Amino acid sequence: MDREGEKVTGKPPSFSVREEEVQNVVVMRHGDRIDQFEPLWTLQAARPWDPPLMDDGKIRAWTTGRRLRVSQLGFRIHRVVVSPFLRCLQTAKEVVSALCARCENEASLLALQSSQGVPIDPSAVKVSIEFGLCEVISSQTIKVDWATKDGIWFPDVSELEIVLPAGTVDHSVWQVYHELPLWEEEMGEARKRYKKVILALADKYPNENLLLVTHGEAVGVSVAAFLEGFDVAEVDFCAYSHLQRKISYTNSGGLFVEPFKVLTKDGQNGISLYSL
Repeated sequence: MDREGEKVTGKPPSFSVREEEVQNVVVMRHGDRIDQFEPLWTLQAARPWDPPLMDDGKIRAWTTGRRLRVSQLGFRIHRVVVSPFLRCLQTAKEVVSALCARCENEASLLALQSSQGVPIDPSAVKVSIEFGLCEVISSQTIKVDWATKDGIWFPDVSELEIVLPAGTVDHSVWQVYHELPLWEEEMGEARKRYKKVILALADKYPNENLLLVTHGEAVGVSVAAFLEGFDVAEVDFCAYSHLQRKISYTNSGGLFVEPFKVLTKDGQNGISLYSL
């Protein structure tokens, strides 16, 4: 077993268990990005590598958030962690608005067609930005002509946080990755990064269910890295995977975590799988 402080992976002896919990991690791709439907957008964009959502993408994200809250998961999301790219921040804004919406009942939430004007309870979910969830920083995912020329990809985090619903941002959080990868990040390294940050965030908040809003490659890794014999063929906009693991607290104060299980099936929640 691998020891990391008091955390131990594997199953503890049954006689030593004081308490057991289940942790859920949902990994979601952003909504529909404008440059894939309006190619001329990049010609006038100040940051062509960082497209926003189109209106349909915002509606898709809002709808997905409502589904997650009302019927799809069966558990509460406590914390949302987001890639710094604008399309992910805007997706998180819509999803968090749905998770935090003040509604009398599920029917009233489902009747709302957009997040505009919907009052929220900002204490319901904590939100933070994580550089480790960013897009693959290479010409495989960002056209060379679009890449930043001065090495500055984003404004300060405080400016990025303005996109998120007011009052939801957790300013006490320290990021797992404090900076973005260097340009021409290798795909294999990016996949290792995604797996590392998923595990690191889960270990950082073992008592919370997490929603990670990120990019398609990261959603693929969230399945392929934890589901032996399968890989991901396609990830739709706002598609999401569902990971779950059991956490046991021992009488001596130790923490045992079992490996994550992938609960997502082929064709479920916008993800297509294939066997290796």
